[in-house]
Amino acid sequence: MTGSSTGQRGRFISFEGPEGGGKTTQAQRLIARLQADGLEVLYTREPGGTPTGEVIRDLLQHNASGEPISPGAEVLLFAASRAQLVAHVIAPALARGAWVVCDRFADSTTAYQGYGRGFDIEQMIAINAFAIADASPDLTLLLDVDLDEGFRRITDRHREKDTPLDRIEQEAREFHDRVRGGYLELAKRWPERFRKINGMRNPDDIEQEIWELICRECRG
Repeated sequence: MTGSSTGQRGRFISFEGPEGGGKTTQAQRLIARLQADGLEVLYTREPGGTPTGEVIRDLLQHNASGEPISPGAEVLLFAASRAQLVAHVIAPALARGAWVVCDRFADSTTAYQGYGRGFDIEQMIAINAFAIADASPDLTLLLDVDLDEGFRRITDRHREKDTPLDRIEQEAREFHDRVRGGYLELAKRWPERFRKINGMRNPDDIEQEIWELICRECRG
């Protein structure tokens, strides 16, 4: 990575969307383009991104204890991981002028635990605000994809890697329908930050649309 100590706050880009939307692929492609332009870029993912966060990620995804996680505990575990990530990774990077690209952030918890699980939306947003302080994304790229196509993609991915679906991926279709609808509601609530992108298209076309958005809205 090339240093970018400009004295100005860096840029914070988050990728969101339902399962199988191509978030990780597009995040990595964007990072490659930004780095090619000589920018310092930090990639993070949620939950995780710190040693503490990775422990929480494993608990949330696989829950080896076998004890059902209550909706409230699930929300607070995500918030704890996020607070650690912001304090130790995201805020310092932005302060030194680096770009941060995050594969899921606070909106994921609102979509999955709020709209998906039925946790109070306004309370969820308040918990997120406490966890992230002032580290809100400058731009959120919502990769929207049809649920059938999304699950075809993640099933193929797990088959190739010989890995099982995680705890969230195993939820019923009705849950994922609510999650997708929740994302669309969040995009309407914060139109100044969200940009909805059709994730059903060719990855190269999606990459180009994202790059044009970044150049127009974040690099001016």
